[in-house]
Amino acid sequence: MNETDFLTALKEKRCDYGVTQTRLAIMAGISREHLSRIEAGRVTLTEDMKHKLLEAVEKFNPDNPMFLLFDYVRIRFPTMDIKHIIKDILKLNINYMLHEDYGHYKYTEHYYIGDVVIYTSADEEKGVLLELKGKGCRQFESYLLAQERSWYDFFMDALVEGGVMKRLDLAINDRTGLLDIPELIKKCENEECISKFRSFKNYGSGELVKHNEADKGGMGHTLYIGSFSSEVYFCCYEKNYEQYAKLGIPIEEVPIKNRFEIRLKNERAYYAVRELLTNYDAEQTAFSIINQYIRFADKEPDKRKSDWKTNARWSWFIGEGRPPVKLTTKPEPYTLERTLNWLQRQVAPTLKMLKKIDKDNQTDYLETIEQQARLTERHHQIIKQQTATVEDMIVKEKE
Repeated sequence: MNETDFLTALKEKRCDYGVTQTRLAIMAGISREHLSRIEAGRVTLTEDMKHKLLEAVEKFNPDNPMFLLFDYVRIRFPTMDIKHIIKDILKLNINYMLHEDYGHYKYTEHYYIGDVVIYTSADEEKGVLLELKGKGCRQFESYLLAQERSWYDFFMDALVEGGVMKRLDLAINDRTGLLDIPELIKKCENEECISKFRSFKNYGSGELVKHNEADKGGMGHTLYIGSFSSEVYFCCYEKNYEQYAKLGIPIEEVPIKNRFEIRLKNERAYYAVRELLTNYDAEQTAFSIINQYIRFADKEPDKRKSDWKTNARWSWFIGEGRPPVKLTTKPEPYTLERTLNWLQRQVAPTLKMLKKIDKDNQTDYLETIEQQARLTERHHQIIKQQTATVEDMIVKEKE
């Protein structure tokens, strides 16, 4: 694309997205006057500047540059009747669940399907505890979809049952890189984060990536704002680097660049759910919590800190002039992904070796091993889970 066509396309995108020159210039890190000269064709553009301008304008793409997810849910129910919670609140078929005689959080046993976990014990005060981590939330969304329920319906059922919110995480996913985590870290260090919190922690320089990564400079950054022990704190990090570290996905192919997590516990989690059920507006709930606790500003030495102007990029993130942020579900059925990954890493090379030995020596090690293997009751239950449909696993209303 020649420079004239590039400038035409850039201006068309800027106008289509409803973005002023001033706002685009701020996002690109240049002055409005410089952008005006660029669009007028009075500046020769480098490939680096073209890339920077395209990346900046795409951050204003109205096609959901950000979206919300529930990313962690923990609820305690004041009952010893775990079967009732599974059948009537989760609306799941307990016959497909695995049972183990151990638990966490001082519970002594648990039932689970994949990452949907329900704990119980003989201690009446502990009741029944539901825990859904990230993958558990995505898995549970596949059941909610089949049940024709929403998260709002589920939370209402849980609270009506007397459920006590122990933890709730709301994740704001940033597809376009609107947030700049290293910049937010610098602002914290420069006392440009106006906050109720007294502490922040940051991690970077490769701490989120593989230890053998040659170039750790500029790798994933994470910023925690607030104390881990408080009922609310925030975590923002570069999701694309995290996915690279965990799964080996190339950074440029990860659809989510950054994530901003609101982590709520106990009473603060309860009030958030109550607000969600009052307004049915997850964006309002999430950003009202953020605005209550933190604001990133630009330092103005001649003014009081409370009067410093809010940082332009942060203003856009919290809602000024950007498209609405929708609560999204990403249903993912339970799979054997972790088991298969383990097999691939730990077992497959040995099996491949034995297969070659059998072929060269005309032996039958592999066949003998398979014949001698005995499946336990747990194995049969996993087979039952993996061969069932989502509809099989849920309890339908007529039941």
